[in-house]
Amino acid sequence: MGKLVSTLFVTLDGVYQAPGGPQEDTRGGFEHGGWSFTYADDDFGQFMNEVFQRPAAFLLGRHTYDIFASYWPKVTDPADPVASKLNALPKYVPSATLTDPEWAGTTVLSGDLGKEVTALKERTDGELQVHGSGALVRSLLDLGLVDTLHLLTFPVVLGAGHRLFTEGAVPTAFKLTGARTTSTGVAIHSYDAAGRPEYGTFELPDGA
Repeated sequence: MGKLVSTLFVTLDGVYQAPGGPQEDTRGGFEHGGWSFTYADDDFGQFMNEVFQRPAAFLLGRHTYDIFASYWPKVTDPADPVASKLNALPKYVPSATLTDPEWAGTTVLSGDLGKEVTALKERTDGELQVHGSGALVRSLLDLGLVDTLHLLTFPVVLGAGHRLFTEGAVPTAFKLTGARTTSTGVAIHSYDAAGRPEYGTFELPDGA
């Protein structure tokens, strides 16, 4: 059975929208696209190269899929560690509107998300990777289908944009499995999902 692994870029205030460029995602009049660009360095590149050494297939939200499909098929260098995997490996997109994808190797998932992704994990040997796709990741977390979350937190606050965790998210506990910081201050944390949170009370000392 495969392992569902999410890799997401977020700001300090939890925004995941349009990290890669000004025109990447302008929904809601978002004007801060490209906020991750100045923080890219060798440490960041090394981590992403490590991630792209492990996929067996990709699961992408519709919006992220459209962004990727407009760019990565044009990168034909077989030595490119990202393009070589994205272009060659199977890609799955949950969507009720995408009917004829042009990117080779794409399969549209149009049924029940939980059932479709569970079946996909069962027949995947290795990592089923989700990149970006914040709304999809939220749904998958609520369904208990995410095994590992790589959260790259960039030292910037935007005050606007789509946020990863919103009111109404299903309470979820995580176990930290790895942490590093890049030379530009990007905090990279890896978490394994660990069920639901546990709760307790800090007792005051006697006589307080």
